[in-house]
Amino acid sequence: MIPMVDLKRQYHTLKSEIDAAIGDVLEQTQFILGPNVSKLEEEIAAYHGLPYAVGVANGTDALLLALRACGVEAGDEVITTPFTFIATAEVIAILKATPVFVDICPDNFNLDCNQIADKITSKTKAIIPVHLFGHPADMTPIMEIARRHNLKVIEDCAQAFGAKYNDKKVGTIGDAGCFSFFPSKNLAGYGDGGMVITKSEEIARQVKMLRNHGSSKRYYHQEIGYNSRLDEIQAAVIRIKLKKIDQFNAARRQNAGAYCAAISSKNIILPTIASGCEHVYHQFTIRAKNRDVLANALQKKDIASAVYYPVPLNQQEVFLKLHNASVKMPVSENCAQEVLSLPMFPELNQEEIGLIADVINNAS
Repeated sequence: MIPMVDLKRQYHTLKSEIDAAIGDVLEQTQFILGPNVSKLEEEIAAYHGLPYAVGVANGTDALLLALRACGVEAGDEVITTPFTFIATAEVIAILKATPVFVDICPDNFNLDCNQIADKITSKTKAIIPVHLFGHPADMTPIMEIARRHNLKVIEDCAQAFGAKYNDKKVGTIGDAGCFSFFPSKNLAGYGDGGMVITKSEEIARQVKMLRNHGSSKRYYHQEIGYNSRLDEIQAAVIRIKLKKIDQFNAARRQNAGAYCAAISSKNIILPTIASGCEHVYHQFTIRAKNRDVLANALQKKDIASAVYYPVPLNQQEVFLKLHNASVKMPVSENCAQEVLSLPMFPELNQEEIGLIADVINNAS
């Protein structure tokens, strides 16, 4: 069996460090907003060259709290992509704002910047670009549009920790960057976790207050907030993995190169990398007209694959009733019929990649 991601392999390479770190948390008995959370915030801020990082309970909350800290409220519109996990648009709707979808580029599945300006109205408050599958969105035109229209930019970096756009790490370009530490991410804990990074003292202050019931002083509450605190045990685990994230990302790029060299079928569209971008391959996603045939062929050989995402958000039942959500997104809708993600993790070996490529070549 070759899984999509093998968490056990990575655990065994880090077992002694992780076990010791978890043991230390249990001994210290500071389980909520303890020293590991504070240190992880400092380390992630330093990694990105920013002054502020705030740990939260998960990646969805990172987006939600960042939107609130950026002033998004009921009646506003937020531009984003329909080709992403639902959390990106879900948090907009939770705030009773409206997600306004812009179609994607077919080569890297990210926002088509040429279509953003046409979707801006007097109600537009922010843009959420998603660095999907680990490939950075085209941030220069996005930031130019945002500055021209006085919009906030919240980067969804849930799949792209350590990815770079013109030598800048994703999450450092907009007003805030939001990360998920879900177990399958390229930087991951052993449960839920998230982080907001920012250069803005005010955004950091707001997120820190909102994550803790709207309180900056115990039992004194300035806002209606949330219980959204990063768990101390998760922070301890993530700190171990953070030391190796560049090494892990390099291994992912090496594996992606091996896939590209081994998959020879002309019926397969392989991932491409835009100029100036450094991909971290949270997913290695191909496109094929006979996607389902390939998935079945892999399954017969006990090889996992996955479809991210089978239904674009503009076609999801929950968004069909929202203003402007039923507009057609032809590229997203076409990609949803063709994408197939193959196993990808740092510990994947060359023999396994060769096996997977053989199945793809023979079935396509």
